[in-house]
Amino acid sequence: MTILSTVTIIIVVLILLALALAVRIIKQYEQGVLFRLGRVLGARQPGLRVIIPFVDVLHRVSLRIVTMPIQSQGIITRDNVSVDVSAVAYFRVVDAVKSVVAIENVHAAINQIAQTTLRKVVGQHTLDETLSETDRINVDIREILDVSTVDWGVEVTLVELKDIQLPDSMKRAMARQAEAEREKRAKIINAEGESLAAAALGDASDTMMAHPLALQLRNLQSLVEIGVDKNTTVVFPAPLMSTIGELGSFLAREAAAAAPPAPTPTTADSPPKPPAAANGASKPDSVRLL
Repeated sequence: MTILSTVTIIIVVLILLALALAVRIIKQYEQGVLFRLGRVLGARQPGLRVIIPFVDVLHRVSLRIVTMPIQSQGIITRDNVSVDVSAVAYFRVVDAVKSVVAIENVHAAINQIAQTTLRKVVGQHTLDETLSETDRINVDIREILDVSTVDWGVEVTLVELKDIQLPDSMKRAMARQAEAEREKRAKIINAEGESLAAAALGDASDTMMAHPLALQLRNLQSLVEIGVDKNTTVVFPAPLMSTIGELGSFLAREAAAAAPPAPTPTTADSPPKPPAAANGASKPDSVRLL
């Protein structure tokens, strides 16, 4: 009985061990590549899979998108400016069999070719193009990587330039350039404002010439604005003083026109002659009014 029990236990243990070696579980985001005696039998879908121990080998390949940072690369642009550019690439395996059979380490291979492609593409552009046309550079890098990785069963979904480091001297030069550009725009805007203001003043002067009272109304408005500040000194504009003089002359003319006319002297009622001078001096022929 003892020997039989021992044998039974050994058989059960061997069966459990065989099951442990034969059963494989493939997760939902994975795909299995089955090798039997060194030959590829094909891909295995997610789920519970049974293989022959010591005969079959099952490689699991993840189908999820992988985020791979591309370390900073020292690159000389087409206009001979040294920059450090880093990027990030996103790729995923679309053919599990090729990713296992065609290349030894797909992640290391993509990392190396991404660095090389980054230096190649950025080196073909000037500094201004690298800073302003990042979208086009990203597309160029992705297209080149897709051509290289299609035989590995890998698809590069996205490449983005992450950081561009410039030398300090170039940063100062770009800052001076930006400052000069802003000063130029400020001067242009100021000149345009002066031109618009001059045109508006010209239109206003034409209106005031056509309507003289408009200038007087503007002067009165200026006096109102001065009076708001409660100043003890009031400054009258020169046109207003001349207007006051003209107004006085106008009132004098109106008063003279309203007065009755003086009676006309006749021969019978002639004015008396002035008496002769006491000292016997002769009367002057005319009197000049100064």
